[in-house]
Order: sequence, then C-alpha cells, then structure tokens
Amino acid sequence: MPAISVILCTHNPREDYLSRVLDALRAQTLPLADWELLLVDNASEKPLAGRIELSWQPNARHVREEKTGLTHARLCGIAEARGELLVFVDDDNVLRADYLQAALKISTDYPWLGAWSGSCLPEFEVEPPPELRPWLGGLVIEKLTVPLWAKLRKSSEATPMGAGMVVRQSQGRHYRELVLKEPLRQSLDRSGQSLGGGGDTDMALCGFDLGFGTGRFPELELTHLISARKLTLKYLENIHEGFGRAQIIVSAAYKLEKISRKYQWGGLYIFSLNILLLASGKSRVERRIRLAEEKGRWRASRGLKKSFETGCESV
Repeated sequence: MPAISVILCTHNPREDYLSRVLDALRAQTLPLADWELLLVDNASEKPLAGRIELSWQPNARHVREEKTGLTHARLCGIAEARGELLVFVDDDNVLRADYLQAALKISTDYPWLGAWSGSCLPEFEVEPPPELRPWLGGLVIEKLTVPLWAKLRKSSEATPMGAGMVVRQSQGRHYRELVLKEPLRQSLDRSGQSLGGGGDTDMALCGFDLGFGTGRFPELELTHLISARKLTLKYLENIHEGFGRAQIIVSAAYKLEKISRKYQWGGLYIFSLNILLLASGKSRVERRIRLAEEKGRWRASRGLKKSFETGCESV
C-alpha cells in the first residue's frame, strides 16, 4: 500500500499549467513506489484520460467525477485513495521536489495533527496591477518562516490552506461522511464558474472530532501559478464574496460564532456599508472587496435562515 495518495483535482485545466504540476510530481524525492497519483477529472469538457500521460508513475490512475465542483472531486479522490496520507493538489500547484518527503516526516513528528499545509509562493503570468497587490492574499499567497500548529477548534493562522493540504486518511474519510450527510457543506468551494471557498477549512476543522489538530510548516513549499485572468478586480471580488459566504457556513456547521443581526437588515445593510466606506475615504478597490465579502456573508445568512425555516439544507 502506498504511504501517500496525491489527489490532483482539475476541471478544464490549462494544459501548460497541468504539465508543470505533473513534472513537479515526477521530480519528487520520495520514491514512486511509496505514493500513488489520482488525477480526478471533474467533468472536463474534453476528458483527460487518453490525453494526459501518467505511465511514469506506476501507481497512477485517471478518475472521472461527473458532479461539477471541487468538493465533489475531493470526495471522489478520498473514496479512491489507498494511502495513509492524502495530499490535495490543485492544477496550478507546483510542489517543491521534497514536498511529499517532508509531508511524510511531519506525519511522524506530529502524530497529533490531522491536517497541515505550508508556504504558497506566487508566479504571476503578468505583473499584478499595483492597486490590487494588497489583496492578493486572497489568491493563496504566503511564505512561512516558522511552524504553526493548534489544537483548538477555530480558524486560525494554523489552519491549513487547500493548496497542497495534507490530511490523514482517517480524517479524510470522516470529512467525506460528514459532507455526504449534510448537503449544505457540498455547496462550499469552487463549482464551474462559481468561485466559492471554505471546503478546505471544513476538511481541516473536522479533524477535531477525532482528537487531531491543524498545522502549517515552512518546509512544505509550493508555487502557485497565477494566470492573468485572476489578476482583475472582478475576479478578486468574486473570490472574497466566496470567502464571506464560506465563513458563515463553516461557522454555522461548527457553531464557532453566532450570525450577526446586522445581516437581517438585508440590502439596506449593504447600502449603508457602502456609504460608510465612501465617507471613510477607502480606495475603490478596498470598498468593492469589502462589500463583496459582506454580500457573501449576507447571502449565506439569508440562505441559512431560509433553510432553518423550511427544513432544507441548502443555501
């Protein structure tokens, strides 16, 4: 049995990016026999099996998931995985050559952790506009200098990001069971053109049910290939709206905090916030991104209220 299952989820990928991701996996210092590769094709218009060559990895196989959405692709990968560790890789994540080796060592050195990740360094296709640079953290960019870990169930600096996240198999299967039972959680994360989020946080926090904690480590390092289409204000607005929505849903799932009453004001609250941001002299970019986050929280709060009233678990 392989020690690690690499679960590479993709939907209509850029083939030049996917090629670099696979090249980085091929260059891993961990022997090929010690890990397996699952390329989860999430309903791509042109199926990847037969087009993407995986024969270099003897434990590799193509898996097709027809339900669109990153969460569904991850659930499919978890069901297929045989490794004791699951490593989730996006189709624009280039892992450092020792990534899998380091993940395996951390699993031994920190047996009380159930999910962990590391640093995510950007490689931009084009130079980002200066006014957007303060908000590029939303594209999953951060370099760590010291290890962080926590055993308290709450989102913190020790909560791993989805890019390159390592999860113990027992925690991954527990997460899968939770999501299949609760349709609300299936609405998290990207789906087609919708830029949701929060599924990685959900997967990380559910480990506390099993007595595990979370962590992040500088020795785990990957490069995030950031295309030009992601370096626009509109894209960042959509990302941050997804963050706001996910915050409410995850908080409700784990009872981390009460939903603020301000969201009961509906559109009037968003309008009032816009006036307040204008009066405070915030830049156009900051106003639009903060409004997007609040719209996400407001819409999720409204959806949760409606689901409680109707007994329906969808937002």
